[in-house]
Amino acid sequence: MKQKTLQNSFSVSGKGLHTGLEITATFLPAPENSGYKIQRIDLPNEPIIDAVAENVVETSRGTVIANGEVKVSTIEHAMAALYCAEIDNCLIQVNAPELPILDGSAQYYADAIEQCGIVEQKAEKDYFIIKHKIEITDEESGSSIVVLPDDSFSINTMISYDSPILTNQFASLDQLSDFKNQIAASRTFVFVREVEPLLKNNLIKGGDLDNAIVIYDRKTSQEELDRLADLTGIPHKSVDQLGYINNKPLVFPNEPARHKLLDILGDIALVGRPIKGRIIATRPGHTINNKFARMLRKAIRRQDMQAPEYDPNKVPLMDTNRIRALLPHRYPFLLVDKVIDLGVRHIVGVKNVSGNEPFFQGHFPTEPVMPGVLIVEAMAQTGGLLVLNTVEEPERYSTYFMKIDNVKFRQKVVPGDTLIFHLSLVGEIRRGCAYMKGYAFVGEKIVTEAEFMAQIIKNK
Repeated sequence: MKQKTLQNSFSVSGKGLHTGLEITATFLPAPENSGYKIQRIDLPNEPIIDAVAENVVETSRGTVIANGEVKVSTIEHAMAALYCAEIDNCLIQVNAPELPILDGSAQYYADAIEQCGIVEQKAEKDYFIIKHKIEITDEESGSSIVVLPDDSFSINTMISYDSPILTNQFASLDQLSDFKNQIAASRTFVFVREVEPLLKNNLIKGGDLDNAIVIYDRKTSQEELDRLADLTGIPHKSVDQLGYINNKPLVFPNEPARHKLLDILGDIALVGRPIKGRIIATRPGHTINNKFARMLRKAIRRQDMQAPEYDPNKVPLMDTNRIRALLPHRYPFLLVDKVIDLGVRHIVGVKNVSGNEPFFQGHFPTEPVMPGVLIVEAMAQTGGLLVLNTVEEPERYSTYFMKIDNVKFRQKVVPGDTLIFHLSLVGEIRRGCAYMKGYAFVGEKIVTEAEFMAQIIKNK
């Protein structure tokens, strides 16, 4: 799949939850591979903030900080809408230290994205594929988040509260395309007993009965309810029985659980890459969500390039006969057995390393190790197939490598290993010259990496 951005820009305006100020946030298209950027236009000479590279604090709602200072908060609803619309690149300009709370959900953002349109970009979408179980728990709160391997993205959320009104609820999202109709309209919620502590922490100055679900689950006097209403600046409301005291009824019977699911989506959007995996969240909240997002970001930084998926049962895109038709190499120097993935800007090839390889007779007889120069040659041959795929009648062309830079050997390759090569174009092909970055994997580990420059020449 390709990366995506907005077709046009759009703006939303409303009060801030923390400040109560009138705020305008504008969402603009962004170049491929730029990710989510945030710009505080109310601050002179303020640099554009990379929402992924910067940190997310634990004590408040999705909050981006730079150089130790809070730059913008309450971004999780917008981030969830962008993430579920599969938008990879966007610039958000905001004239305040937070995004508007609107009605406490992501519905306005989801509607605006749909109306302004989405365009596909040239760059390939760079998924972070979950290949083994990742888990984080908080014993004190009983919260946990687990992500398991899966072919696509999905999420299950379970919440539990010591409350006669809101006890146990469950929500799920099996496809991102269902977000707008099933999740986006779910509003944030708060218990009446939590209102005063939140006010003391400057967290709900812009909150009211229209932008949050308010849960009245413990009897108190009308005088106390009136006092809390005065603190929040909302009209007095007579409440005779426990329950929800909103002006607007629940959108879904399990709306609180759906909103917790929405919050997780907004927080993991800051991981920086779309995820393929199944998330199971129990009693989630922003604190554990942000810890989980940081855990994923650390995993991404540890291995920026993941090993490609390889299923030997699938029919290859190119078998050895097709490869022989395109490359002039022959035994013992044809070092690519098949191609299993091929896009406009990337290719994945496979080399099965046999103990019968002729080079093992001398390298080394008592401890056979594949020569590093031949691993690089195999990567170059795979890159040559990628370059040839960009021209018509590729059989009439050859690729010659002009330069190989920044070669690194991380692990030896021995008989029985299966080498997986991933080559991608670094820039556009100009004047017949292509620049590529290549990786060779055995299992999940990178064994070699290098940068290549090749030239396409028409055969005489």
